[in-house]
Amino acid sequence: MPRIIFDKTAEKIYETGVDQCVLFVRDGNTYQTGVAWNGITSISENPSGAEATAVYADNIKYLNIISGEDFGATVEAYTYPDEFAECDGSAELLPGVKIGQQTRKPFALCYRTQVGNDVAGTGYGYKLHFIYNAQAAPSAKTYQTINESPEAMTFSWELSTTPETVPGYKPSAYVVVDSTKVDASKLKALEDKVYGTESTEPTMPAIDEIVSLLKSN
Repeated sequence: MPRIIFDKTAEKIYETGVDQCVLFVRDGNTYQTGVAWNGITSISENPSGAEATAVYADNIKYLNIISGEDFGATVEAYTYPDEFAECDGSAELLPGVKIGQQTRKPFALCYRTQVGNDVAGTGYGYKLHFIYNAQAAPSAKTYQTINESPEAMTFSWELSTTPETVPGYKPSAYVVVDSTKVDASKLKALEDKVYGTESTEPTMPAIDEIVSLLKSN
């Protein structure tokens, strides 16, 4: 076997940035037409669970039982689309008048992060992230007086998810697609579905649809 070579040219990979976030509000069993979510400053992916519980027998550590894994996220942004108000517990009584403490609608997100390397920089590639069946928890909003060093207010939401069935695998609420590892033409077909075209509306693909669109012939 050849000797391992570390830090080869073009193999110094890193990830950065977040943009092109699309919101899909869920209505019953389907997602509504996607809308752009501008002003995103960060999305933190927060998996939890998968913790080991030790089991002892015969005076030794017998095995570990692993708990179920959950997926959550934190979204921070300077603003949000009007369609997200229903997901944040608001309802519109009439144009310009909203009330809070209402039923929070579930939703899905798709967003993009950059993949870079030491040769192409951030032009090397990107990843598309899909979050399914998310719900936003109530969050604090702090309004401050304008002073000599004004700052734009940021919003933050903690998301929990309910996983979807994935044939042959455990249920999941999160999918990531790496542009550096999939066929470019098939990726474009997926992006046309997510972002829409001049003749089609943006729609949230189910997990099996993503697999079908990207599967090799």
